[in-house]
Amino acid sequence: MNKWIGMGRLTRNPDVRWTQGQEQKCVARFTVAVDRRGQKQEGQQSADFISCVAFGRQGEFAEKYLKQGMKVAIVGRIQTGSYTNRDGQKVYTTDIVVEEVEFAESKAASEGQNGQQSYGQPYPDTGDGFMNIPDGIDEELPFS
Repeated sequence: MNKWIGMGRLTRNPDVRWTQGQEQKCVARFTVAVDRRGQKQEGQQSADFISCVAFGRQGEFAEKYLKQGMKVAIVGRIQTGSYTNRDGQKVYTTDIVVEEVEFAESKAASEGQNGQQSYGQPYPDTGDGFMNIPDGIDEELPFS
């Protein structure tokens, strides 16, 4: 069985492209930051950045509705691959092929105090290239 289930926040808006040929299909690529459980130790990364790819209708959904900072739940399968880059080096890849994607918080929870949506504004950069995601944000339930 090859099944992956995860929840996290989009690190940026999806990169959407369309295939060539008679039957064009949407291909959306995005990365989800998934918090690690347990205590954070100094100097260690507290999130994993999971590369996702959505094809067809799932890709169109991602293009239309997913934005940077949104919390989403994803169900998919792990797919590995490899290619040779321009320098002649073999590069190995691991992606989640998205089968299902759902919003993991209510629209009201994602809105700021002045009515603007917070997922349109990225979290502040910590200076090391990673977003500063506030502690406890994953404890907010999308339902009550």
